[in-house]
Amino acid sequence: MSFAARAPEPVPPEPVSPDPPAAPMRPLLTQSWLDLAFLHWAVEPADVAPLLPEGTVPDAFEGVTYVGLVAFRMHRVGWLGLPGIPYLGSFPETNVRLYSVDGRGRRGVVFRSLDASRLIPVLVARAAVRLPYVWARMGVERAEDTLTYTSTRRWPGPRGARSRIVLRVGEVIGEPSPLEHFLTARWALHTSLFGQTAYLPNVHPRWPLHRAALVECDEDLVAAGGLPAPVGEPVSVLYSPGVPVRFGRQARPGPEA
Repeated sequence: MSFAARAPEPVPPEPVSPDPPAAPMRPLLTQSWLDLAFLHWAVEPADVAPLLPEGTVPDAFEGVTYVGLVAFRMHRVGWLGLPGIPYLGSFPETNVRLYSVDGRGRRGVVFRSLDASRLIPVLVARAAVRLPYVWARMGVERAEDTLTYTSTRRWPGPRGARSRIVLRVGEVIGEPSPLEHFLTARWALHTSLFGQTAYLPNVHPRWPLHRAALVECDEDLVAAGGLPAPVGEPVSVLYSPGVPVRFGRQARPGPEA
């Protein structure tokens, strides 16, 4: 008599935490994310499940998952502990992202696209870590409490895909809601890398978040990422002045003394 091997049961998702994991990290990349606009729309998990890497499923909050359109300024990317690069490492970026959880219960972000205005970082990221970076003509402008983020895609396409976000910054959020933590407190990304699903953790201080009013949003980046075009206003609009960030690998504990 033979028995078919049973696949291990998935581990329940780890708790959503506004603070980074306590495990030490060996940094591979350092950078700062500045002047962030977080826009989110609710989507059905079944609509995005086919777009996630193998071994991950949509991460849901009260039965609903989300697509995020996040615009910001990347500042001084550095590699392997070297100082951040002032020109090539500093540029506007706008990404379309989904939310994932793997079989070990680890929550993460899955990027459908990352538009950036520096060609060399785009080429490096596409070749080295297979992230879907796209070269675009971009700008971030501030006039008092109003920020304008613009992007028009150059390469590889779809050429001309664009976004224009105008945001008015409001008051500081003293204690974000559980949904606001769910959408912003993400301590890793999942991505397909050389036929495997990779998990790359990050750490940064707790997000300083503000309420924000969406003055204008004209975009087709979400649809260009293979998702249904958003209908109606975002369910969540937030702003953050930013945080310093480290990506890397969790350091293995040394031998006990």
